[in-house]
Amino acid sequence: MNLELPKKLKVLGDMAQNLSVEMLRPISRKYDLAEHEYPKELDLVSSMLDGMNDGEGGAGVGADQSKQKADKNAGIRNGANMAAVVGIQGFCWGDVGLLLTLPRQGLGNAAIGAVANEEQSKRFQGKWAAMAITEPGTGSDSANINTTARLDGDHYILNGEKIFVTAGERADIVVVWASLDKQAGRAAIKSFAVERGTPGMEVTRLEHKLGIKASDTASISFSDCRVHKSNLLGNPEIDTKQGFGGVMQTFDNTRPLVAAMAVGVAKAALDRTKALLKDSTPLDYSKPIYNSSAAEAEFYRMEADWEAARLLTLQAAWMADNGLPNSMEASMAKAKAGRTCNGITLKCVELCSGLGYSEDELLEKWSRDSKILDIFEGTQQIQQLIVARRLLNLSSSELK
Repeated sequence: MNLELPKKLKVLGDMAQNLSVEMLRPISRKYDLAEHEYPKELDLVSSMLDGMNDGEGGAGVGADQSKQKADKNAGIRNGANMAAVVGIQGFCWGDVGLLLTLPRQGLGNAAIGAVANEEQSKRFQGKWAAMAITEPGTGSDSANINTTARLDGDHYILNGEKIFVTAGERADIVVVWASLDKQAGRAAIKSFAVERGTPGMEVTRLEHKLGIKASDTASISFSDCRVHKSNLLGNPEIDTKQGFGGVMQTFDNTRPLVAAMAVGVAKAALDRTKALLKDSTPLDYSKPIYNSSAAEAEFYRMEADWEAARLLTLQAAWMADNGLPNSMEASMAKAKAGRTCNGITLKCVELCSGLGYSEDELLEKWSRDSKILDIFEGTQQIQQLIVARRLLNLSSSELK
């Protein structure tokens, strides 16, 4: 098993980290303090990324999985999912909040890439997409969605409310999860691409948050919002045999991306802490851990945890690129990376004492930003539940 990144992906990771140094970290504190103000400096970054991605943005993520399934002779490869994971890690080494507000690079674009047909992929190419799942009273249990979509001629009529929508005010498209038939359960949940300005869709408020303040987080209401049926992503039929699987494929592609965010933030905290403590607590990897100081030993344990999270993330993305079912691995990566990132950033603040707690350093900001990475795209408990179901071969009704 080769655990080294190919040269092409190493170059991509280095490029993203260099861009973080030059363009993201210098404005990181500015937009942490100026919550809800759009970082105009990101327009240049976004244009550069569009050039690298041929204008596809995050929509390329997930698309490789279906192509690989169709071509069994394609061979083993590293595609859009692996490239996205490596790039995201480098960007989040700079600032995860700014990454989340980069135009056309969001989780909604990955959702479109996961389930959109060829015509939809072309039509939405170059658009910035947000993803709207969470509702009041419906958090981690995405199957318990109350937003409805009723077919009326050539349109679906959407009614409901979504909260905690990342980039919900700024995005061109909001990918909305809604139920075609509440009585049919999970199988009736579909995703719809609702374009900004569609009558009946309204941003009702922006949230004030603990972290990722550069990213706008919106609540959106849908009141008799008419969406053309061509904007339903994936299969419009209610397939009880497939169940929730069609929509959940989105998570199989986006959870490794969130894990990559956590890996990037944790690495930033480790690197900065090592630099700050180099004189008082030099690290010596040649001696046994039991001969190390308490601070040294803690740092070694954090690095080992970080490496485990990184490898799980790469595995989940690699499986997606090669057409392998990765639901369990995606949840494992998300659970491990989210928890590890939160633990590492808080411990780094502690190890650096007053310097880690002050706004003179970004360590305190990273500790605040890290918490959301253990929550959105499914909490720690939900990820563990999914892994348990896969390991025990039990359905969601059998293991709740």
